[in-house]
Amino acid sequence: MSNTAESSARKRIASVLDENSFVEIGGYVTARNTDFNLQTKDTPADGVVTGYGTIGETLVYVYSQDSTVLGGSIGEMHAKKIEKLYDMALKMGAPVIGLVDCAGLRLQEATDALQAFGSLFMSQVKASGVIPQITAIYGVCGGGMALVPSLTDFTFMEGKNGKLFVNSPNAIEGNYTEKCDTSSAKFQSEEAGLVDVIGTEDEIAASIRELISILPANNEDDFSYEECRDSLNREVPSAAAYAADTASLAALISDDQYFFETKAAFAKEMVTGFIRLNGRTVGVVANRSEKFDENGESVWKEDAVLTVAGAKKAASFVSFCDAFEIPLLTFTNVTGFCACKCAEKNMSLAAAKLTYAFASATVPKINVITGDAYGSAYLTMNSKSTGADIVYAWPTASIGMMDAAQAVRIIYADEISAADSAASMISEKTAEYQALQSSALAAAKRGYVDDIIDASETRKRVIAAFEMLFTKREIPAVQKKHGTVY
Repeated sequence: MSNTAESSARKRIASVLDENSFVEIGGYVTARNTDFNLQTKDTPADGVVTGYGTIGETLVYVYSQDSTVLGGSIGEMHAKKIEKLYDMALKMGAPVIGLVDCAGLRLQEATDALQAFGSLFMSQVKASGVIPQITAIYGVCGGGMALVPSLTDFTFMEGKNGKLFVNSPNAIEGNYTEKCDTSSAKFQSEEAGLVDVIGTEDEIAASIRELISILPANNEDDFSYEECRDSLNREVPSAAAYAADTASLAALISDDQYFFETKAAFAKEMVTGFIRLNGRTVGVVANRSEKFDENGESVWKEDAVLTVAGAKKAASFVSFCDAFEIPLLTFTNVTGFCACKCAEKNMSLAAAKLTYAFASATVPKINVITGDAYGSAYLTMNSKSTGADIVYAWPTASIGMMDAAQAVRIIYADEISAADSAASMISEKTAEYQALQSSALAAAKRGYVDDIIDASETRKRVIAAFEMLFTKREIPAVQKKHGTVY
């Protein structure tokens, strides 16, 4: 390969894998098509370096596209090399990491390339839910290639040179790159929600290594444990102060305050990511209404509502965790659904997908209600009725149909209008309704909450509950091929 290739495709592999662990497969493969005088062009490895190596103690398979060979375009043999890599990864039960820098399908090979590319899609579909799939985009990832990261589980993108698109920004009517670069890492992260992490090449390599270290190698063998050096009984005195910023709360209760957040720039009102509890990887899904910076200052604040984007983000994450037997912990603080014309077009379907994801997940599921838990929006967030194994509530939590004051205004509408002091009556009836129907105690008395716990005890109580649920086995009550809500 050229010196440029040595500094790009192979260098990227070296930065991700353990030193000197990479073993190349198919290094002598070249393009076999002879149309358009393709045989006269030098196509070393047909533009993609494939092989295997290790990250820590985990075997991984990796391919890295070389943009110096016909622009990294995907030809027949290029796609077949990646397809064969997937075949091996499935047999060994090992993750696949794709390092993308591709000009798209190779026009000189036409239907041969198209057929092989379709087979690559099929390989990804077969691997979905069996082995983790990770994509890192360093250069162009356009057209049909844009489906590849969407078929994988996690996507990383280089902030300056990475381009991800189905249609080029300039090909979209009324748009152009300077107006809105829909192919940029920023757009794909914040607006599309496809990219999990943006960074430099070095930062991406470090993040991939970190992610591999906390994920199971496949859906049957879990190598994602590590020794816990943090106290299992550690209390978190400041937990209550972070009820609104659940990303910070998740880190506070985690072993050594570890948290790997996914899709952090997308749908900030919904937090997803991984923590460690007693050395075990746990998936976190949490409503967020405020974000604090490192100095404890509020930098972002919104209503505690469930949005379309938030529901989609959470549903996808829950499905991943369930496929790979990763327990789920939710922090619930939601007053209802986002109420706007734009959201109304998709809110019902998005909420249904989240409800389906939680209800159908068979992994251990624990819910901690940190604030409000109202109406159908609460039911979508891993409630007792939709399958949570254990539900805890902080003493200040409110659980019910709606805010107590709003309920009182509806129930006692006639009495309030006739009262000498409407404000006094509303206050009195609100307190009464809160005690009878909306308090954590009222829900606990009815069995909808298993225990009321102090916020500072969250870490140790959740760890103990997950230990109890460690051997959970759930047999489907109804035999079926699969559901139809996606």
